[in-house]
Amino acid sequence: MNELFIKSKSKTNPEYGYIPENRPILDYLDKGVINLDKPSGPTSHEIDSWVKIILGVGKTGHGGTLDPKVTGILPIGLNSATRVMQLLSYASKGYVAIMTLHDDVDEEKIYNIFNEFQGKIYQTPPLKSAVKRELRVRTVYTSKILEISKRNVLFKIDCEAGTYVRTYIHDIGEALGVGAHMAELRRTRAGSFDEYKNMITLQELTDAFYYWHEEGNELYLRNCIMPMERATEDLPKVIIKDSAVEAICNGANLALGGINEISAEIKKNQRVIIETIKGELVASAKSLFDFEEILISNPKIVFDTEKVFMKIGIYPKMWGKS
Repeated sequence: MNELFIKSKSKTNPEYGYIPENRPILDYLDKGVINLDKPSGPTSHEIDSWVKIILGVGKTGHGGTLDPKVTGILPIGLNSATRVMQLLSYASKGYVAIMTLHDDVDEEKIYNIFNEFQGKIYQTPPLKSAVKRELRVRTVYTSKILEISKRNVLFKIDCEAGTYVRTYIHDIGEALGVGAHMAELRRTRAGSFDEYKNMITLQELTDAFYYWHEEGNELYLRNCIMPMERATEDLPKVIIKDSAVEAICNGANLALGGINEISAEIKKNQRVIIETIKGELVASAKSLFDFEEILISNPKIVFDTEKVFMKIGIYPKMWGKS
């Protein structure tokens, strides 16, 4: 979590809600997300369907589609958590890829071109993409060559959401004057999901569900599935008082008086996550002020609520009461 500034010292009431990890198992499943290691071959939608069948849930949804041959992290939300996956469309991504050059190139030249293809770059989405094919700007935060073997270049890249690695490789090949294509691609990070945080396979998920459904052992299933709050860990946080939760669930904007803690890194117009003191995801919102402006001017309404994730009725209605 980002550094938090203490606005007040309000305590939470144990009668309302749950610490996400302590939800009853059915509620835990309903608000669960999976950090799935997608195999090569099936489409992302097929993986969704298989997870739905394995767990017997009503709805699944993935965050960030991967091509059939691409492997790696495919975050999947279950039931109520499917809407949270939409937030991952704004999150940065990390990949490891193999680029195959179409002719021999001096290694020093390859390194030099990779250095140039960092920061702001221009891309046109490929023909088979799901978005409009128009020139757009994307940011490559880092791009590092790991190994060069003849015409094959193994590299890792950390980039803004919406960056097409296949196009990135094609453009590098053009810049080198020999052409290139993507031989392999693996996603190693999607927002707060990475290869070191509860990443599981479909078989491990199947086994975990069996132990719970047939033997009543929840442990393995809880290890395979994470609370939906884990999908928003890399976004700035605003922690609100219990008295403000139900108002936000009913679509109200967040007033300064309802804030318990706030991230000191918040900027104006930035997307933030609103959580309860217990750590439950309530909503996403847009900041109306910079953090410093909030401290100095003490505005009445601080955040414009965008999308509500918590159901109404979990916390009591407190507005209109003294």
